[in-house]
Amino acid sequence: MKIIDTNLEGVKVIEPAVFGDHRGWFMETYSYSKLIKEGIDLNFVQDNQSFSATKGTLRGLHYQLNPKAQTKLVRCTRGAIFDVAVDIRKGSPTFGKWYGIELSAENKKQLLVPRGFAHGFMTITEDAEVQYKVDNDYAPDCDRGIMWNDSTIGVQWPMDIEPILSEKDQHAPSLEEADINFFYEEK
Repeated sequence: MKIIDTNLEGVKVIEPAVFGDHRGWFMETYSYSKLIKEGIDLNFVQDNQSFSATKGTLRGLHYQLNPKAQTKLVRCTRGAIFDVAVDIRKGSPTFGKWYGIELSAENKKQLLVPRGFAHGFMTITEDAEVQYKVDNDYAPDCDRGIMWNDSTIGVQWPMDIEPILSEKDQHAPSLEEADINFFYEEK
């Protein structure tokens, strides 16, 4: 398992070791002991799966408020997505900055999105499936979002099309207007 730092503190790309032969392949998608050696101490409590039939489906940018904030470990098990994390920790030197990566069934990469970051993805293929683990239960009263195309964030989504959005995501506020209770703590 290879863990790669990104331009956002705490957001990491995880590349699992893949072992293959004439029958197919095997990979370890999560190892508590290997992550703990890298200083990543997570106790995942829920595993979620999302399916999007249409290319250009956009889900996000979502987060949960404290005390129900979530760290996510995201992977794409069918098709491909462009996955994004946005720093929403007030006072952070990277507040409002984003990191994006293609996750696909083919490249098998994963993205670790810590608490204090909004998360979203756009499908770049038809029939995309996403699986992600979270370290806190879903809490509808803490569920929030930020506008996917907020110009102050400036995410460079991979397709120049009008995305397919949920009703909730169509009405998400800007970063400036969003309800956020995360604060940067220097380490």
